[in-house]
Amino acid sequence: MNTPKIPATVITGFLGAGKTTLIRNLLENAKGRRIALIINEFGDVGVDGEILRGCGVDACRDEDVIELANGCICCTVADEFVPTMMKLLDRKDPPQHIVIETSGLALPQPLVRAFNWPEIKSRVTVDGVITVVDAKALAEGRFADDEDAVQAQREADPNLDHENPIEELFEDQLNCADMVILNKTDLLVDGEHATVTAELRQNMRAGTKLVPARFGQIDVAALLGVSASAEDDLHNRLSHHEMEGEEQHDHDDFVTFIVSLGETADKAALLNRIEDTIATHDVLRLKGFVDVKGSRARLLVQAVGPRLNSYFDRPWKASERRGTELVVIGEKHMDREAIAAMLRG
Repeated sequence: MNTPKIPATVITGFLGAGKTTLIRNLLENAKGRRIALIINEFGDVGVDGEILRGCGVDACRDEDVIELANGCICCTVADEFVPTMMKLLDRKDPPQHIVIETSGLALPQPLVRAFNWPEIKSRVTVDGVITVVDAKALAEGRFADDEDAVQAQREADPNLDHENPIEELFEDQLNCADMVILNKTDLLVDGEHATVTAELRQNMRAGTKLVPARFGQIDVAALLGVSASAEDDLHNRLSHHEMEGEEQHDHDDFVTFIVSLGETADKAALLNRIEDTIATHDVLRLKGFVDVKGSRARLLVQAVGPRLNSYFDRPWKASERRGTELVVIGEKHMDREAIAAMLRG
């Protein structure tokens, strides 16, 4: 029998839009559902995490609030997000639902794409992408309540590897959303609600729900259980650059192949070869398991672009055939033989 996938909800939006308040309301009305939080906050003090841990309900256990504090989540997918997800899923009592709060700088598309990593895809699905927007800021011609604070947040992140203007980030957040929450509607006056709603609808994907809210108060039944399977629908959630033709590819433009290496005696040398191979041949993604001589555990290797992450994820099972197999993904013109030869050393 197939085990049902754990649903995950991605909540995005700019600094000050009300994401943390929304999540706190969600937890307070979880009705016993076991929810884990991944908070993409960086800086010296984990304010969001402390706020959520202090909400005083069973759904806010300390061990269920995980902070990724080393920069924008879409830029640290391989280094932080994937290993964090694996640890969460491998618990004896895994959560019934996972909620991910991104920083306001995160591009949601790369994060959703990360749910297609084989180790995650078989166990988790993106139930829905929720974008929270500040109604009053939009009514006054801004994307965030304090755009200077958003810029300061950008400058404080040493790992940020995209410099999209704030309007492009906003466009990407809307394009990826299954639901847009128009928060702080209590601050709107006269005809501002109708104007903001009309402008948002012009920039949202067809079928995306637009929900007005005050103080982030939304029925939990509306937030959870969207069943969007967003990771399988990325072709309908294009980023600004993809729509401009800068990064858009058809599935046929990519190839995937496996390089088998057997047992590896020198882990460090292999990781160096992988990094050199990625840089030399412009490999888009590489992932797999390595059989390291003398180790009882398998080494998980994952790379997105130039970022390489590796760690021993678990002992080899007695029923498993030990060996090193690396899955290489790139554009179809790649020289497979040269890549394989370089990896083998």
